[in-house]
Amino acid sequence: MGQSVTVTERPTGRSGVARFEVNRPLTGMGHERYASLEDCSGSRPPDVLARRLFEHGGVKAVHVYGNQITVELDDFRTSEGMLDVVRGLFTHYVEGVEPKKFG
Repeated sequence: MGQSVTVTERPTGRSGVARFEVNRPLTGMGHERYASLEDCSGSRPPDVLARRLFEHGGVKAVHVYGNQITVELDDFRTSEGMLDVVRGLFTHYVEGVEPKKFG
């Protein structure tokens, strides 16, 4: 469960760069840039998304502005699987996984 995010992968004019648009803003008017997994230590949606993209692999850098996510890919890598990473940002319960109990 959780809120699903509608994601569209858009073409770019640069090879080695993937761009995604989502149906909700992830940042305010600020730009968020992440050059490594260590840069993603916060708990805000753009921090969590960048961390998940780095953990997915094949990522050099992530930039989030409003509802747009730009991913600079490692050499010889593609954006395969990243659409699902972005789509699952607000999904908290996955089939077959029991949610944590608090208290």
